[in-house]
Amino acid sequence: MSDSLTVSPTSDPRRVRAADGSILSVPAGWALLPPGDAGLTRRVKAAGPSWTVVEKKGRKVFSKGVWAPEAHITAAQAALESERATPAYAKRREADVRRREREQAEYEVDFANAVLNFLRFAPSFQPHAKLLAVAVAAHATPVGSGTVARTERIPIERRAEAAVIAWMRHQTTAYDNLSIARVKGARREVRRELAEVSRAVLDLHRREGSHAVAACPLCSALARLGQGQKGF
Repeated sequence: MSDSLTVSPTSDPRRVRAADGSILSVPAGWALLPPGDAGLTRRVKAAGPSWTVVEKKGRKVFSKGVWAPEAHITAAQAALESERATPAYAKRREADVRRREREQAEYEVDFANAVLNFLRFAPSFQPHAKLLAVAVAAHATPVGSGTVARTERIPIERRAEAAVIAWMRHQTTAYDNLSIARVKGARREVRRELAEVSRAVLDLHRREGSHAVAACPLCSALARLGQGQKGF
């Protein structure tokens, strides 16, 4: 069998498991192209049959590379190296980097504003809101961070809310030091309970009036950030 397939690894490096559970031996003359170069992978897959190896761990799927005829991999590597050595490619890459940097900067501002809209702090707590928005955006928006802010499956408003609650969980509660039973659903329940606490703390800042600042976990967390951060 040499069709293009998606398979999973086995303990034998040259045997894989097909979607139907059957064990397949890698054809002679094939080599494993490691993951990491999307352009090269696309060319190898377009050149002919290939087996894409993926491994699922929990809810995440990890690429383990692509099995394909070694000749296809070698030819694709040579062609890509030649193309990448041209001035035109370098210029295009530079333009792509500038575009991604610009898009990232714009997203950071949009996300921080979405956080501000979710917070809806009272006027007297606006400095707190801006400091919190900057802190949450700085943590959640970097490319590759794997946070909810990087997903496009939900609206930015929900991403902002989830990112604030996650930041609060780690910065204003004892979550990181809790001993949580290894029982299905236990961690989710703890997070739900802590989210309710965090929402109550946020509500204190949505209305005018004093509260016990020294005892407020959010005020304390923001104070730890220091006064050197600027708004946006």
